[in-house]
Amino acid sequence: MLLISIVSFAVLYLGYRFYASYLEKLYSVKPDEKMPSKELYDGIDYVPTNKFILLGHHFSSIAGAGPIVGPIIAGIAFGWAPAVLWVLIGTIFIGGLHDYSSLIISIRHKGKSIGEVANLYINKRTYKLFLLFTWLALMYVVAVFADITADTFAKEAAVSQISIIYIFVAFVFGSLLFRKKAGLSLLTILSLAALLAGGVLSFKYQVIFLDKNVWIMILLAYCVLASLLPVWLLLQPRDYLSSYLLYASVFLGLIGLFFGGHEIRYPAFVSFSSESVGTMFPFLFVTIACGAVSGFHSLVASGTTSKQIDKIENARFVGYGGMVLEAVVAIIALGTVMLMASDNPSLKSAPAEIFASGLASFSTLTGLPPAAGKTFGFLVVSAFMLTTLDTATRIARYIFQEMIDKTVAGAGVKLFATLISLSLPLALLNLRIAGPSGTPIPCWKIIWPLFGITNQLLAALVLIIIYLWAKKENSVKGAVIALPAFFMIVTTISALFLSLKGSVSAGSFNIVFYIAAVLLLLSAVVLFESLRAVFKKPAV
Repeated sequence: MLLISIVSFAVLYLGYRFYASYLEKLYSVKPDEKMPSKELYDGIDYVPTNKFILLGHHFSSIAGAGPIVGPIIAGIAFGWAPAVLWVLIGTIFIGGLHDYSSLIISIRHKGKSIGEVANLYINKRTYKLFLLFTWLALMYVVAVFADITADTFAKEAAVSQISIIYIFVAFVFGSLLFRKKAGLSLLTILSLAALLAGGVLSFKYQVIFLDKNVWIMILLAYCVLASLLPVWLLLQPRDYLSSYLLYASVFLGLIGLFFGGHEIRYPAFVSFSSESVGTMFPFLFVTIACGAVSGFHSLVASGTTSKQIDKIENARFVGYGGMVLEAVVAIIALGTVMLMASDNPSLKSAPAEIFASGLASFSTLTGLPPAAGKTFGFLVVSAFMLTTLDTATRIARYIFQEMIDKTVAGAGVKLFATLISLSLPLALLNLRIAGPSGTPIPCWKIIWPLFGITNQLLAALVLIIIYLWAKKENSVKGAVIALPAFFMIVTTISALFLSLKGSVSAGSFNIVFYIAAVLLLLSAVVLFESLRAVFKKPAV
């Protein structure tokens, strides 16, 4: 396991060091470029931000449960070796390119979202359909992460309590930093100390015990606040503080991988086909989305990050660097699979349970008791999900406002857009589908396969938009973008078609099926119009 870890992290470092640097030169990044965060400063969305705070916000927002759940599912289904290879190759040549390019494009278009940028390169009808596709994709994100987070909070009271403490500390942090201009270093130390104390107390004394459905409503109410409040008051400080928790999990994972002396028990290769997931092609490449390439990242990069970055040269550190950090989390998640023999009954547990147990094993080297290590693992998973949940809601609100009329503003419109954007996830979360044994299947298990496909399909469409921009910028070599775009298009369309075919064969017609059918239709139209734009001859 030590050798696999060293090689994997070395490859990721080399990708950041050389390929990201190549992209920086390809896009002619210059230090004197004007930044939207300064030109359009409004104190709410457009706020120039320290690059370390912004990396924390960006990394926390893009990570979610994806780099944990996806790799664990794929690693168990196909073996850890194919999963590791996809994480490494996907991150360097597709995911990093996708994230960094989305950020650069948005910055150079005054912080516009990727949807607004698309409007410049495709016709208005296709632009509206692209926005609708993106908005529906975000509905999957909110529903999946709200379901898993609520389930974790209902089962782990300590995790829910420290998560609530995180929110209150973030409010105080944001107020002191941006209103009182308190020093970042001292404020960070005091906040982390308060969170550590809160964590110890929550581990010893559990007082909040609520049903999963109650937690779902609380989480959606929190999403409303996160969507409407100024970014510096809640979203940014909470994500920044959460990033230290995520960095700590990476540190514990690295300690376990490097010094734990753990043997690899799980097979490197299992099969080219899995009964639960499907065939390796295309389903490996859509099961592992976050951790290799994720369309959702472009929404974060262009939706919030581009409005906060203070210098163009920091785009590589935040955009490409955030993707590399997510890949590190994915490798650690796969490490928790490698610990187990193929006949271990724990392999049937939820991915969050597998990750938390694995992190507990890794953390014993630091002297942390296994029970505390497992609680910490659950806290990490919930922190990943909660930061993505609030950011996804805010971006969904942006996109819905774009769809109806981006010139209409005001608190009432923002609230309306937020509530509408949470209505479909609420419907999905109330969906009740029973398995063959009659036991209800959790919402996230129903949605996850299509979530991964939709996420990757969004990445494919965004790569086409990036290519169209590159084509217009004659200095940019489009082939670097065209090849990843082609691979993602073929992979995701194949996966979506096979999934719908499977649902039809099984006679499984529910709201998830119909949303998937709508997404397939939307993506086909957007793809057709985008490819027309790609091959359109320039006017003479």
